[in-house]
Amino acid sequence: MNKLSTGDTVRFLNTVGGGIVKGFQNKQVVIVEDEHGFDVPVLISECVVVQPAGNEKMSQSTEEEETPYVTGSHVAKPSPTDTGREEEKEPEETPEGEKITACLAWLPMDIKNLSSTSYECYFVNDSNYYLFFSYMNREGGSMKIRYSGLVEPNTKIFLEEIQKEELNEIEKVTVQFTAFKRNKPFSLKAPCSVELRIDTVKFYKLHSFHENDYFEDNALTYFIMRDDIPEDKFRITVDELEQAIKEKKRQDDRPQKARIEKPRKETVTEADLHINQLIDTTAGMTNADILEYQLNKFNEVMNEHIRHKNHKIVFIHGKGDGVLRNAILKELKKNYSKCSYQDASFREYGYGATMVTIK
Repeated sequence: MNKLSTGDTVRFLNTVGGGIVKGFQNKQVVIVEDEHGFDVPVLISECVVVQPAGNEKMSQSTEEEETPYVTGSHVAKPSPTDTGREEEKEPEETPEGEKITACLAWLPMDIKNLSSTSYECYFVNDSNYYLFFSYMNREGGSMKIRYSGLVEPNTKIFLEEIQKEELNEIEKVTVQFTAFKRNKPFSLKAPCSVELRIDTVKFYKLHSFHENDYFEDNALTYFIMRDDIPEDKFRITVDELEQAIKEKKRQDDRPQKARIEKPRKETVTEADLHINQLIDTTAGMTNADILEYQLNKFNEVMNEHIRHKNHKIVFIHGKGDGVLRNAILKELKKNYSKCSYQDASFREYGYGATMVTIK
């Protein structure tokens, strides 16, 4: 067995990568800080020393000494239940972290060679809660665990390195987790179980990897939950879609009653640009992708009515932080300078809509 000490620089024997020894989980497992700053548990037998730490030695583990245990992406101190143990530091919390956001992220080892590179997979916990989770893939009618463990609040954890030939294994992955807080009251969260369909073709396309809030490098992300809402909650199943089509056909076949309506002096077209009204899911999309999709829809509606003089179109964009509204106004000034626009009726739409008049 290799003799390792804290501070040794090591590389891994059976996989790409390495780092600096931070500590020992037990007599067989060492904690290595990799180049991304994450602490990875590795078998001691899988490591080889490339640069000794010098005179810095870590005292050998004995039955009287306590060893750190791994939670999330870093080494945590032992629980302060026994005399002499150091008190565990409470993780920092954020106001927005009271609602759980979690995702899977894949980063290419060599982004310049996507045709053959391997990928690092991470689980991101963007919340104030501890998450006890399982990451698994479907094999036929059964499930196979790829990783399970505990991730701390506002932490990302390395799950696995996946080779190109293994991508087909993750076309259908499921993540399940339960949420809790330690040593303090918390709001009860429902257990989460979400199955994601991973488009493995995206792993070969450079534009699939985007800037994100969690890594310095571009990553391909699939959200599991956003603001306490599971990603698949609003998805429509095939059976539900077929049932809706059949119901619509039955309604169309029924005799229609003639209704007398007073002619309207003017017609107004409404276009709801909220992303959940345009597509079923935003899995894998960044904020920039979503904004681009909404602006494409805006231009589609404008081009459809641009020949209808004096026609009015109300674009419902919501109040939010004003990003979409400002982007629409920029498009109007740049590409539709002859059209006039104003805030839509406050009584009907509040602050969240802009009315455009075709000129």
